[in-house]
Amino acid sequence: MELAKIENLLEKYFEAKTTIQEEAILKEYFAQAEVPAHLNEHKEMFNFFSDSSLETSSRSIELTKKSKKSINIKWLSIAAMLVFFIGIYSVYQQNETEKDEARLAFMETQRALELISSSLNKGTGAIAQLDNFNKGTDAMAQLQTFGSTQRKIFNQ
Repeated sequence: MELAKIENLLEKYFEAKTTIQEEAILKEYFAQAEVPAHLNEHKEMFNFFSDSSLETSSRSIELTKKSKKSINIKWLSIAAMLVFFIGIYSVYQQNETEKDEARLAFMETQRALELISSSLNKGTGAIAQLDNFNKGTDAMAQLQTFGSTQRKIFNQ
């Protein structure tokens, strides 16, 4: 029964589903001198983990404080990003201002052209009167032709 339990725990262990207590049971089991032959490879692994957890180093590790230079570089990069974004924003605002100015100039030009158009339309009324004048002069030209023809007939 115990062997089946260990094999089930091994399956759970390799699927990363064991608890800390179950892993402790596996460590104890593989720390024994007698382990079935088909589990020997796992015994070596668990013994390696146990042995490596006991290792220590006599070498001292010095932790260095962050230098002011690295802190300054961090703040400098933040400031550079701010300047960059402010520059992009100001260019965007300038483009928007130019668009507004262009829109205003377009509207004023359109208004001026409408004023010129209305003035020209007033002039077309006067041109219509000239057309009536032209009809009258054409009628007079016909009378003159009639008169000159009549003179030729009566003078002869």
